[in-house]
Amino acid sequence: MYSEEELLSLSGIQHFYFCKRQWALIHVEQQWAENRATMEGKFIHENADNPFFIESRKNTFISRAIPLVSYNLGFYGIADIVEFTKVKKGIVLQNKEGFWKPNIVEYKRGKPKEDKRDIVQLVLEVLCLEEMLNYNISSADFFYNETKRRVKVKMTDDLREDVTNLAKSMHDIYKNRTTPKAEKGKHCKSCSLVDICMPRLTNKKANIANYIEKYCKLGDDDN
Repeated sequence: MYSEEELLSLSGIQHFYFCKRQWALIHVEQQWAENRATMEGKFIHENADNPFFIESRKNTFISRAIPLVSYNLGFYGIADIVEFTKVKKGIVLQNKEGFWKPNIVEYKRGKPKEDKRDIVQLVLEVLCLEEMLNYNISSADFFYNETKRRVKVKMTDDLREDVTNLAKSMHDIYKNRTTPKAEKGKHCKSCSLVDICMPRLTNKKANIANYIEKYCKLGDDDN
């Protein structure tokens, strides 16, 4: 169990999956920079993150900006939208009759990614909500702004294990206050922190012996 002071930001797991160094620069060194992608993401979430807006339908109601926390995994955050559908067997909600089944809907810019950076965040949100409600959640949804479509993700045992391991690694790095070395790749081009990270320089292995030898040769040439 983690204490309040040890809780990490839930949304950071997406950064961590994308690049461990990026996550450490933001959450350990407190550095940040905006680019078009981050600005678009904020704009899209403005429509979802309104905690005072509740939309009701026949057997469903939608609650926005739901606070999430897991003391077992050590994370806190916000779910964009949680849909509650009336069912025969589910959870009991205050001021609501009957039983209800929760379903998280996470809003994202663009379209589904080739990797699992979005998925690990969604799974972590589910794990937090499960702990809070003491209720097993079998799936959750994305809504991608570019495609205007939902994508359902099943909460498999493998995904749960992967996210649990990522969560532990995040806490280890944060506790040790270490920033991983850069791993230069194609993903660097889309990173808002590329100018702060400087992957070409931080990943370059300097050979001191070669540097001294080169410097001495330059000195000889001057003579």
